[in-house]
Amino acid sequence: MKISRILHAGYAIESGGTQILFDPVFENPFSRNCHAYPEVRFELAQVRALRPDAVFISHFHDDHCSLESLDLLDRATPIYLYCLFDELFAMIRALGFSSVEPLALDVPVQIGAIEVIPRRALEADVDSMFHIRAEGLEVLNVVDSWMDPETLEQLKPFAPWDMVLWPFQTMREVDVIAPSRAERGPAALPEEWPEQLQALAPRYVVPSSCQFRQEPWSWYNHALFPITYRQFGAAIAEWLPDAQVVRLNPSVSVELDAAGLTPSSSLPWVVPVGEQDVDYEYDPGIEPPPTAEIARHFVPLTAEQAALVLDFCRSGLLQRYADMELPEDSYFSTPCVWQLSVYDHDGQVQQFRYQIHGDHIALTGDEEAPSWLTEIPMAKLYAGLALGESLTSMYMRINGAPADADIVDDPLIRTLFDNAFAAYQAAQLKRLMGAPQGRS
Repeated sequence: MKISRILHAGYAIESGGTQILFDPVFENPFSRNCHAYPEVRFELAQVRALRPDAVFISHFHDDHCSLESLDLLDRATPIYLYCLFDELFAMIRALGFSSVEPLALDVPVQIGAIEVIPRRALEADVDSMFHIRAEGLEVLNVVDSWMDPETLEQLKPFAPWDMVLWPFQTMREVDVIAPSRAERGPAALPEEWPEQLQALAPRYVVPSSCQFRQEPWSWYNHALFPITYRQFGAAIAEWLPDAQVVRLNPSVSVELDAAGLTPSSSLPWVVPVGEQDVDYEYDPGIEPPPTAEIARHFVPLTAEQAALVLDFCRSGLLQRYADMELPEDSYFSTPCVWQLSVYDHDGQVQQFRYQIHGDHIALTGDEEAPSWLTEIPMAKLYAGLALGESLTSMYMRINGAPADADIVDDPLIRTLFDNAFAAYQAAQLKRLMGAPQGRS
């Protein structure tokens, strides 16, 4: 079995003349501001010439299911997708793919010489794992997911696994959105990992599902990614002294068989750029720069784009908030004042204050001090409204929220992302349908 890393969670697996691509991304950056780490570029003409026997997609997040990447592939390529929502299947079919099939948990799919079995993740309504079998070998691609206890029991009989692709990075999304809550000190690996990995007893462990960072100037690069390759490798050596950690950088390929692992020819359409054995540099004491400074890194909006943002703050947000159902335990179920600060490309701010009580929201001119403050660059708020940008790349910041409050209760988060399934892919499809398709 030949196993090759594409980028991030993307792999090409080949056996017996069959090639399957898993969660392929052929973009750098992808998801708008995820920059390949280590740096790579793609030979897109060679990507367009690929004829994989199938593509398997583990879940709908845009760093795993990108229509702009799929657009490069031949439309006869069968697409297998784990997703509980019909909208994404319709989008991929609208792109021109003739065979787009849903995956069911524990139901094997045979593609030539390779069998793929979707396995249940902890959040089964979001993502899945892949159990890959060929030539008597057992490979587990955990993708992004956390291991469900029942699934672990289900997978134990296959131990020792030949290879496990393990998501080694535990990104701190809450810490960068609400930095006043960030935990200080070195990052510890999740306490359940030793038991899980020891139960699987793999011969080889690949640190997987995190080969990106944010823009070079971003403070996120020292706050969002707490686990280093070094730390993960040392932990595996302690937990699994007989296992070998295998780092697969983009384009790198290995041949796996019962006897062991050997290097193989790299993917010619993934081109490494510069130093490849890079590592994360986490700084638990980092002080985030002001949102005004962050906002200056983005290009100015057009007058029309800026008007869309300001109209949302004055009226659209109010309508969306009123249309939502407030959770019973919401911080906003009691009267309070919320302040939204929007920074333009010059770092200038426009502030909006809202009186909120339960499902009621209204702009207010009162001088009452706000108890919940939200800041965001105007360019990123526009991207969230018009381009489907995801929360962790928007540089939104929450200040002053009570320690026992859930940050996703933030009114801006809720109005942007409630009922916003596949917004990124929808924006991609709109752009792609207005341009010549990659292949017919």
